[in-house]
Amino acid sequence: MLKNLAKNDLQAEKPKRRGGKAKNAPRFDARSLLLQMSGVDLTKIDGVDVTTAFKVLAEIGADFSKFKDAKHFASWLGLCPGTKITGGKVISAKTAANTNRAAQALKMAAGNLRNSQSALGAYYRRLCGRMDKGKAVTACAHKLARIIYTMLTKGEAFVDQGQEHYEEKYRQRVVKSLTKRAEQLGFQLIPVPQEG
Repeated sequence: MLKNLAKNDLQAEKPKRRGGKAKNAPRFDARSLLLQMSGVDLTKIDGVDVTTAFKVLAEIGADFSKFKDAKHFASWLGLCPGTKITGGKVISAKTAANTNRAAQALKMAAGNLRNSQSALGAYYRRLCGRMDKGKAVTACAHKLARIIYTMLTKGEAFVDQGQEHYEEKYRQRVVKSLTKRAEQLGFQLIPVPQEG
């Protein structure tokens, strides 16, 4: 998902965007300015545009040493669930309401992944299938925050593996889980040959 950054490759490529130019988009080459500021191209992440990247950097700053790791960064943004447990029973697992502008920008970016044919888009749609949209947006924004933290601290570029890669990885996880569960119950899974 992440690889070392080649600045020449980055400057040569243009970000892919559906539709026309955004109404509030900057009228100057903000992408190269963003690259100079952060050292990585955050617009490579599907759903994150130049405006979102600037909002995140303006809110956080350039010093990431105050965050121990990506989990602490996501927690500071208010994108981690605050799990309340008593007597071994989960009472609540919702995120606290906050007014962090960086978190709001990441949530908007996560909502834009609805029609994306990327791995992040497939992840978002899978989350929407098993929980309500608000929780799925927050969970996807949490994933975006971890990706941004990794890019900015390690100086690596984001590489999207695609929707098919994500679906295959998900299928492998499900098969592994089902196989393990069947063995625990004393059964054996036998794959059915597919006719092609």
